[in-house]
Amino acid sequence: MTAAPRPEAAAPSPPHPDRDSRVRPGSPPVRLGPRSVASLVLVSAVGAAGFTWPLFADPGSQVGTHAQDAPWLFTGLLVLLVAVVAATISESGLGPKAVAMLGVLAATGAALRPIGAGTAGIEPMFFLMVLSGRVLGPGFGFVLGNVTMFASALLTGGVGPWLPFQMLAMGWFTLGAGLLPGPGRWLRGRAEVALLAAYGLVAAFAYGTVMNLAGWPFMGALASNIAFDPHAGLAANLTRFLAYCLATSLGWDLGRAVVTVVLTFFLGPAVLKALRRATRRAAFEAPVGFEQA
Repeated sequence: MTAAPRPEAAAPSPPHPDRDSRVRPGSPPVRLGPRSVASLVLVSAVGAAGFTWPLFADPGSQVGTHAQDAPWLFTGLLVLLVAVVAATISESGLGPKAVAMLGVLAATGAALRPIGAGTAGIEPMFFLMVLSGRVLGPGFGFVLGNVTMFASALLTGGVGPWLPFQMLAMGWFTLGAGLLPGPGRWLRGRAEVALLAAYGLVAAFAYGTVMNLAGWPFMGALASNIAFDPHAGLAANLTRFLAYCLATSLGWDLGRAVVTVVLTFFLGPAVLKALRRATRRAAFEAPVGFEQA
């Protein structure tokens, strides 16, 4: 008496061309759900308040009298909100393969940051953030900017009350690259690289300006013509802030912008091709199917 043959285990179905092509150049491989979008809006709104509140606070209010406590308050709040955003985005789309890519890109960006040691704004990590946000989309880019800045702070010993502000600003920087117009008939090749270089130029100055705004209201020892004056109006303080940026950080921001543009033009095509090939092969959102052998 012979034993009945056992049914063979179902084998994974071979790759399907339509399934593997779900990740197209114009479609971000990691998409955002409604809760992720709401969390991003919330953390961005609180972050914007954390950066700009001294400009709008009444000098005689209780907020103004506790100005020295405000950075610590917003530091704790921003850390919690960034954690909420990361958890929500992870729930909506960051599977094991996406988390692995997030770790690789964050580690690479953190390793690139100390190369220039901040000298004259030489920070090559910014061009990688632009290209990663472009390929992987705004949600993934926001989380990548946060994680990369946190990892680089641990690597360089830059942990302090300013770190949540740096994380949020870098998240905005990378998110913006993901919101640029998608590749199309007229936006590919050199035209796309030129667009990313132009964005990197503007965003590098924007990053430096936002970070200046985080610390400028609390530097009372500066010369009176560029220091924050809690009794002055908004227009007067904006004029002082512009003078402060020109006097203290223009050289750093210019160096950061030039390095970002140069690296984007020279390395951008190769890095974009590698990132898009990796995302196509990873197929973050492709369903797993089984068929009979």
